Amino acid sequence: MAPPPGNDSGSTTRPSIRRRSLLLGTAALGAAGALGAAGCAKVPSGDTLARLRSQGTVRLGIAGEAPYGYIDEQGEFTGEAVELAKVIFKRLGVPKVQPSPTDFSSLIPGLQSQQFDVVSAGMYINKERCAQVVFADPEYQMLDSFIVRRGNPKNLHSYQDVVEAKAKIATGAGYAEIDYAVAAGIPRGEIAIFQDPVAGLNAVESGRVDVFAGTALTGRGVVRKSTKAEATKPFAPLVDGKKKVDGGGFAFRLGDAELRDAFNVEIHRMKKSGELFRILRPFGFTEAEMTTMTAEELCA
Repeated sequence: MAPPPGNDSGSTTRPSIRRRSLLLGTAALGAAGALGAAGCAKVPSGDTLARLRSQGTVRLGIAGEAPYGYIDEQGEFTGEAVELAKVIFKRLGVPKVQPSPTDFSSLIPGLQSQQFDVVSAGMYINKERCAQVVFADPEYQMLDSFIVRRGNPKNLHSYQDVVEAKAKIATGAGYAEIDYAVAAGIPRGEIAIFQDPVAGLNAVESGRVDVFAGTALTGRGVVRKSTKAEATKPFAPLVDGKKKVDGGGFAFRLGDAELRDAFNVEIHRMKKSGELFRILRPFGFTEAEMTTMTAEELCA
């Protein structure tokens, strides 16, 4: 994904918690298409899961972003995607997960060109991406939230509220919230774009913008230590008059549907037992973000 031009990101002393767009950027789609053809030619014949079992290692593409996949203070790879992959692939007979961080826009092209065996980085499942990869059923669903000044002086709880209050809105480079704001009637050119939620928080705290739009998970995490800002209650944005709830999951190559299916079996077992939530909870997820949605629904 090629994010749109952004403003100065400001301070980045706090960990960045970023979420990418509902739609792939034009440049990323082009790269995916170009690499996709090459990737298909390189895909080895045979059972991918059998190959991974023989190797004993699965290469996991991540975007190096908390809380999905990142390096912690001890220098170890962790995150909800990393920890979940460790559990599931071990049960599938692959004992080692090798996380490989890259730029978000390089994840799908890297998967297609055999740099990774699977990718997961808070990636939303949508029709455009489903044409390029096969997704496991989502391990979580996500609503939006606003970062606002403490006390929420302009009473902003939805994109419609932003329109009515004529408030200054910002969001992240490539975020789905850009489209949600536009759908509510906010001119695209009036949406301030920042590199990440930390820069957005700084803008809200300084009064440069009234609201920074992101996911509920993002909002909760980034304001945790702020004395000047807070996160609003989660809400579903309206798109064409309908509430939009997104879901994120692991992506596999188009030819690896059998591997995806085996992964799905374990995901569903973990959902049923409650184990999935126990793994995701330390990374800021709540029960409200657990989901029964399927990739098929989100790909439609």
